[in-house]
Amino acid sequence: MFARIMAVVMAAILITAVALSGIWWITLRNQQIDARLDYLISEAEDIAYLASELTGSTMESYWGSTSRDHLNWKAEKVNREFGAYIAVVDPRGNVMDNIQTAYSEDPEFVESLSGEEISDALLKVLRGESIRVRSNEGQAPTFTVGVPFVQNDYVMGAVFIQTRAQEIESGLDQILLKIILITVGVLVLSGIAVFLFVRSALRPLRKMTDAAENIAEGNFKVRVDENKGGRELKEVSRAFNTMTKKLEGVEEGRREFVSNVSHELRSPITSIRGFAEGMADGVIPAEEHPKYLRLVADESKRLSGLVNDLLALSRLERDDAKPELSVFDINEMLRRAIICRITAVEEKKIDISCEPEEDPCYVRADRDRIEQVVINLLDNAIKFTGEGGKITLSSRVRGEKAEIIVRDNGIGVAEEDRDKIFDRFFTADRAHTSGKGTGLGLSISKRIMEMHGQSLRLLDTDKGAAFCFTLEHAEAPAPAGETENDLTETGNHA
Repeated sequence: MFARIMAVVMAAILITAVALSGIWWITLRNQQIDARLDYLISEAEDIAYLASELTGSTMESYWGSTSRDHLNWKAEKVNREFGAYIAVVDPRGNVMDNIQTAYSEDPEFVESLSGEEISDALLKVLRGESIRVRSNEGQAPTFTVGVPFVQNDYVMGAVFIQTRAQEIESGLDQILLKIILITVGVLVLSGIAVFLFVRSALRPLRKMTDAAENIAEGNFKVRVDENKGGRELKEVSRAFNTMTKKLEGVEEGRREFVSNVSHELRSPITSIRGFAEGMADGVIPAEEHPKYLRLVADESKRLSGLVNDLLALSRLERDDAKPELSVFDINEMLRRAIICRITAVEEKKIDISCEPEEDPCYVRADRDRIEQVVINLLDNAIKFTGEGGKITLSSRVRGEKAEIIVRDNGIGVAEEDRDKIFDRFFTADRAHTSGKGTGLGLSISKRIMEMHGQSLRLLDTDKGAAFCFTLEHAEAPAPAGETENDLTETGNHA
């Protein structure tokens, strides 16, 4: 991953550097060419100025005048610097040039000069135009500059300078070499900087990768530093630590759950096996067999209940699990639940009551599933309410929902356990469901309410515990055999 990121970043830097170097090279090249052409134009203007001072003189007399040395010096200077062909022309067509000197120094260049091209250029200059052009005609490209010399707004003549293009463009290779060296230096420094930056930026990711490998091996206690890297990386680190904490909790819950279930399974199995072997070996007298067979049946029932709870939770957690909705009276269900558990209530001398806010109270839900929730909550309340305690089952309507509350004045729920009370893998002996159960009742009830799109929560109480779940409030169902049309017609007759 580190190598791929480095390769991508360096490729981007390389492309950018090459593009900028190309732009820089073209810019510097054009600037140098323009600067040298400006210099030639300046030299041509100097020569034109000298020529314009010879007012009233013919060109021939000019070249023979005392100013010849100065002009020759200027022409030699330009020729020495650029190997240029220089010509001074008057309107009558008289031409004075350095053709012999130029030929002696570079005959190939002089032979490549185009007379037609020179004539066209001179005509433009004699019309008062200044020119600077690059020509690719002939054996080699050339640059041409020309300026008129004017006196009293009259064109007295023209100065024409032509040189090889390579004389103007020479030295650009050195600039290119410098640009290449600078580009390479920038790439090297950028590569070092990017390497250090990426390595520093990816260090938290490498640690996170190592932590993920530890998690894959079952070590959920690893954590990563949440204060390293950018804002996004810090958020990822916090999310990663949150995940590991939850995984650690799930793993601990799983182990404790397996331990609890193993204990719950072992206890009835051991009892059943012990009673069966005792009766088979004759340790238990024959007249005691009915008594012990009843104990075996009870333990079998307890074992079956535990297995059924596990299967029920597994079915409820399937993606395709859906409630079968119907309309029924929740108050009637609460009263039936009390009747079903009246024996356990009377054994502990518990004062139990059903206190609906309105009666009947119809809801739309899965009748069998909701009955399971009510029984689970009632069993939980009975289990943790001492002798002579009190349990209240109540219902009330709040808008479009009905709220059902099962309240007791038992031992309550410890503050540190409130946010874990519905965890499937939460250790049973630390929750409100401590005792013989495995804590699956509340987990199953929570899942049933989630299937309905409703909530099950633990309320704040000064004493004991109170669980509240919500259901969709519904209108009273139509009497059997009476349709909506029948009701409408009855209303019309009324």
